[in-house]
Amino acid sequence: MATTTKRASDSTPKKATRAPKCTSRAVIRDVEAGSSVDCALCGERVKFQAKIRNRQVICNVYENGQWDRVEHFHAECYEKADNPHGEIVGPLDQRRSPSPARAQQQAQAS
Repeated sequence: MATTTKRASDSTPKKATRAPKCTSRAVIRDVEAGSSVDCALCGERVKFQAKIRNRQVICNVYENGQWDRVEHFHAECYEKADNPHGEIVGPLDQRRSPSPARAQQQAQAS
C-alpha cells in the first residue's frame, strides 16, 4: 500500500498576515510631580503645580509605521498646534478611567 505525504508546497498559498500598521496617537494625562519634559510646541517645561491641576498631552509618534519618539505638549499647546498627532484618545478624566487590568477584563467580557 502506497502512502502519500503532503508537503507544505502542495497546499494552497496563504496570504501573509501583517501586523496592523502603527500610527501616531495622543492621550491626555495629569502632569505628575517630578515631570521634567519640555513642550514640543512652545519649548517650555511641562510643570507640576500642586494647587493647579495641569494637563499634558503625551504622543507616541510613529514614522513609516515604526515607533520614533514620544512628544509632550501642554494641553493648550496641543490644541493650538491643531492636534498634530490626531485626536486625543481615551478618557479625559483619569480619575474615572479603569485600571489597565480592569479595562482588559471589561474588553474580554464584551
